[in-house]
Amino acid sequence: MSKKVAIILSGCGVFDGAEINETVLTALRLDQLGAKVEFFAPDILQTAVVNHQTNEPTNEQRNVLVESCRITRGKSRDVRELKAADFDALILPGGFGVASNLSDFASKGAACTVQKDTLAAILGFKDAKKPVGLICISPALSAKIYGEGVRCTIGTDAGTAAVVTQMGAQHQDTAVDGIVVDEVHRLVTTPAYMLTESLSEAAKGINKLVEQVLAMA
Repeated sequence: MSKKVAIILSGCGVFDGAEINETVLTALRLDQLGAKVEFFAPDILQTAVVNHQTNEPTNEQRNVLVESCRITRGKSRDVRELKAADFDALILPGGFGVASNLSDFASKGAACTVQKDTLAAILGFKDAKKPVGLICISPALSAKIYGEGVRCTIGTDAGTAAVVTQMGAQHQDTAVDGIVVDEVHRLVTTPAYMLTESLSEAAKGINKLVEQVLAMA
């Protein structure tokens, strides 16, 4: 029977939402391996909206759930509908929306909190001991989800790694094509675009993460 995997998105676009390439690469590999995928996002306003041509903020207001539908061809659902019992695993792509919409990591660093509906959904997988994959900047939230001692990676960025360590996680420097597997917490992480702007290089780590998550499911 096909495994079912949920993907939580943080909007649409690297500077204020979900990283589109990471999302598509994740969904593609899952599909290639025969998994069934459903997409979710919180029904909240974005913290900010950024012009992706200039990387400058605008005065617009956009909804994270509505924006995520741009990537999923209209098939995203409210994250409050996400129940771990209905799925075998969960994956979160990166993008600045993880740090600004799914959490306030961008503004509060180690003192951040995870958006309540998103956290509740992820904790459902944690409590059920179902595997979770965190990509790019998403692993920065590991300690807020799993507590002190969780093993993860955001790549090799010393500043971000220091904050992740301050939060209580055990950070492991990792190359773009590598993954870190925390068997105890059933967590898999990879750096992706934290370390590259190459689509093919990002795919190497993402593919490994997807394969490992499915193997653990």
